[in-house]
Amino acid sequence: MEKKAKIGLIYGIVGVIFVGLQPIVANSRPPVLDAYVSAAMTCLVETLIFFPLLLIELKKLNSNNQKSVDNKIHVLQGWKNNFWLLIFIGIIFGINQILFFVGYEMAGAINGSLTQKTTVFFSLFLGFLILKERITKIQIIFSVVLFLGLAIGVTQFFSLLEIDPTILIGVGILLLISFLWMIGHTLTKPMFSRNEITPIQMVFLRNFLSGLILIAIYFIFFPVDLKLFVDPGNLLFFFVMGAVYGSGLICWYKMLSYLDVSKAATIFGVTPITAAMFATFFLDEIFTFAHLIGMIIVIISIIVIVNQKKSIE
Repeated sequence: MEKKAKIGLIYGIVGVIFVGLQPIVANSRPPVLDAYVSAAMTCLVETLIFFPLLLIELKKLNSNNQKSVDNKIHVLQGWKNNFWLLIFIGIIFGINQILFFVGYEMAGAINGSLTQKTTVFFSLFLGFLILKERITKIQIIFSVVLFLGLAIGVTQFFSLLEIDPTILIGVGILLLISFLWMIGHTLTKPMFSRNEITPIQMVFLRNFLSGLILIAIYFIFFPVDLKLFVDPGNLLFFFVMGAVYGSGLICWYKMLSYLDVSKAATIFGVTPITAAMFATFFLDEIFTFAHLIGMIIVIISIIVIVNQKKSIE
């Protein structure tokens, strides 16, 4: 294996661990914290994590610009040109962060992590609808197979009479999250293509705007309890949640710098397995045979779909 591939694989393995931990940390939040405050502070902590990375990137860009005027990237101009779109994306991801805590609390970590793998389908659907990207028949077939695997895992082989309605509502919320996430990602693709913004800048800005909007609304419209923001236990949760979430994103983007998207997506496709392991160990959730079969079907579907996408490109 080439050195570049090894480094990418290491980032992928570490990223899979962090992403698997996200629902575990989310469902371990102190009872006094609601989903809204948790979402706002998670976004702000992620902003602090990505700020140094943003400064490093801007320094490199400035250095390169001095050497090559032709390749100059007008960072602030790119942000200005997409101001309202960035605000819209900040709102979308702010709403998503709230729904993230609500959805996982209702669906559970295992069902939730399995549900979020539907982002692959929504990426195809929205790419076709908005960006006019091609979709193959095989991708359509395995998108159906993916949802079949999800249904098997969540409903325990379609035992609908025995399933808790709360779980189904939580799964529905997480499906909405996956859809909204991919709307945000699909809208950012043209900006990346036009060289108006980079992934690091986008993650920083969307979290900064999401956190700012959520905190502003909280202080303006809701009864403010400042004790929530100074309690050591709450502060620890804010930091750990933001660090786990942010570290997962960092590993994803670093992995993309060493591996192509199809390989990276395949590696991250196994995150439901790590989430299930952590949920069983830390949250005492029960990992069933139906979950196992559902995960296998979902992961195989993801591998087929992303490799088909690669062949189209």
